[in-house]
Amino acid sequence: MRFLIPFLGKTKESYLDQGIRDYAGRLSRYLPVDIKVLKEPGKHEPDATLMAREAELLLAQAASASLTVALDPTGRQHSSEELAVLLTDWENRGLHTICFLIGGHLGLEERVRRQAGQLWSLSRLTFTHEMSRFILLEQLYRACSIKAGHKYHK
Repeated sequence: MRFLIPFLGKTKESYLDQGIRDYAGRLSRYLPVDIKVLKEPGKHEPDATLMAREAELLLAQAASASLTVALDPTGRQHSSEELAVLLTDWENRGLHTICFLIGGHLGLEERVRRQAGQLWSLSRLTFTHEMSRFILLEQLYRACSIKAGHKYHK
C-alpha cells in the first residue's frame, strides 16, 4: 500500500513545509508516500471557476487510486487508534494506492466530495489547507506507529 497526496501549490510557510517534509520522511519508513505539488490555478478567477479547476486537478491525481479520501469539515472524525485499525483494514483488503485530497483555500468542490470513497474531518476546528497537510501526515504517521506497536502515540 502507498499514499498519494497531491498538494495544490507549494507550501508557503517554511515551518509547515519543514514539518511536512519531516513527517513524510518518517511515514515513508512504513510505506511509500508520494506527495505531488500541483500548479495552482489562477487565484484571480471567480471562486466557482477556481474550485472547478482545482477539482479537475485533484480528481485527475486520484483517478488510479484504490481509494480516495477527501478531507472536508463534513467528514467523519477518527481517533488515532481508529485510523490504525482503518489502515490495517485497507492492507487486508489489498488496496494499493490511497489518495488523500485537500482542497485549496476555498475548500473542495462538491464534485470531489461526491466522488471520494471516504470523507474525513481532521477536527471541528478550522485549519488552513497548508496546516491540514501537516496534520494529515502527522496523523498518518501516528496511526502507522500505533499499528507497529511503537510508543509514539502515548
